[in-house]
Amino acid sequence: MVALRSDSVTVPLRLRFLKVSARRSERELNTPQGYVGPVADPIRTARRRLAEALRDRVAGPDAERRAHAIWVAPGERRFAPDDPICRVQGHAGMYAGGIRALLLQSLHPLAMAGIGEHSGFRGDPWGRLQRTSEFIAMTTFGPVETAEKILDRINKVHTTVVGTAHDGRPYDATDPHLLRWVHVAEIDSFLLAHQRYSRTPLTPPEADRYVEQAAWAAGRLGIPDPPLTVAELESQLASYRPELEATPGALDVARFLLLEPPLPVAARPGFWLLAAGAVEMLPGYARELLNLRLPGPLRATDKVALRVLARPLGRVGTAAVSWAMSDPQEPRNRPDNSAGA
Repeated sequence: MVALRSDSVTVPLRLRFLKVSARRSERELNTPQGYVGPVADPIRTARRRLAEALRDRVAGPDAERRAHAIWVAPGERRFAPDDPICRVQGHAGMYAGGIRALLLQSLHPLAMAGIGEHSGFRGDPWGRLQRTSEFIAMTTFGPVETAEKILDRINKVHTTVVGTAHDGRPYDATDPHLLRWVHVAEIDSFLLAHQRYSRTPLTPPEADRYVEQAAWAAGRLGIPDPPLTVAELESQLASYRPELEATPGALDVARFLLLEPPLPVAARPGFWLLAAGAVEMLPGYARELLNLRLPGPLRATDKVALRVLARPLGRVGTAAVSWAMSDPQEPRNRPDNSAGA
């Protein structure tokens, strides 16, 4: 959950998405077994290809091995499939939430220095994403023993992430104050995206439970007194507001993510749907600092435009990801899935 580490991006892996019920129509029930029809087959093929493309990007060339270690490998799981943390961090809204989290995190100068100098953000963005996705998925859905090993590994990496920010201040990835900032910005983003795009948003008590469950990994990463309720989360997040600014590094992150995403040209429109949803969810001060506001006299209509235009775009992008990842052939959806048992 920490963007200062070299393996921590907040744009996550295919975590737990909406489970789509497969209801056969009366026509399908009366169709010979094995026949898929002239329309269904191309649709299924398209879904399979989209799912594979997403998985290759967020899980890397050894996606099958990683998926097996998370979803299939035997071992005790810390959380049950219907726990709030599994519902939130297994929902397709994590894509837009992850983009929002990284944009927000970049506004802290010391956190941004760690991201820019140690994370491989520009040089190897997909490798960074794959490592972070594995971390989030494993600590949420994977065997407890393996999750503990990943947390130990991240703590070791943090000891090497030190340096000097653009303003001359030193930074250290083991600094509890910085670790807390990264954590609260991330959890706030994930929760907001789920509440915005899920058909079954969490109730207030469930939202508090999500924040509490997310605190387990935070504590293991050296964050003292992580928030345990939504009210505490909002209070801690607000306490950082005086420290935030749009450094050149933060503006570069926004430009890289929103204008120059490391994707083929044909894939960028789909990404921009998710990015629109992420920008819409940012607090007003963050959009102001990152120059993500409408210009001149149009600024008065900024909030309305985002709600009317950007929010629906984010919903479309999230729905497309959810549809693709509901493919029965995905490891998380197979009958031998231990995490969902």
